[in-house]
Amino acid sequence: MCELFGLSAHRPLAGWELPLTAFRDRGGGVADNPDGWGMAWRVGSGFQLEKEAAPACRSARFAELLRTWRGDLAIAHVRKAKYPPINTPANTHPFLQDCCARRWAFAHNGLVPDVVALESASDGRVCRPEGETDSEFAFCHLLAQVTPRFGTPDWLNGLSRSSEEIARLGQFNFLLSEGEHLIAYGHDRLHYLESAVGVVLIATEPLSHHAGWTPFVPGELRIYRDGRRIQLSRIPT
Repeated sequence: MCELFGLSAHRPLAGWELPLTAFRDRGGGVADNPDGWGMAWRVGSGFQLEKEAAPACRSARFAELLRTWRGDLAIAHVRKAKYPPINTPANTHPFLQDCCARRWAFAHNGLVPDVVALESASDGRVCRPEGETDSEFAFCHLLAQVTPRFGTPDWLNGLSRSSEEIARLGQFNFLLSEGEHLIAYGHDRLHYLESAVGVVLIATEPLSHHAGWTPFVPGELRIYRDGRRIQLSRIPT
């Protein structure tokens, strides 16, 4: 199944300072996720995106990116194509969408195929997927729920409730950012590694032998800004 990687830090880090090579290897090398890779990272008030519908472990483009990249907020993904089982750039995570005068990035691990019909039938759609994945439909569905509350003190709590509602449809682990926060929801398969120096890593599976990797409690939403946790919500699944 697909795997996620997220970074929130108080300063820009180079690719070699992070376990990104280990993550790249999980894209069709040491793990069965050969159907594409992508990485979105903060640049100014938006995101730069690189992705390719090819195995990460053999991608010269990904290897070069890790050699030259620096960033303080990032979301990355390696894909195992299931819904649909079609390997195209449009179906490759992360996805970007504009909402609430922000550019948002999103990547998902799991299966929530019923969200496609749910979002397609909604009268309150704020975006339309460019690809066919249940993941991108879930992304648009989340943004539709966020829109009425965004900018209010309750918007992150509302996001937690909406995440739990989608998780009831299947498996829903995700990383989301509006360019300021790294938002991570662990339904059934996600880990975090927090450091005392203002760096947090999120990954589907631990990417090093560091003893600090900790599994999410099922239904846990963790929100970070500049490498520090600012909110924690737990809704039992």
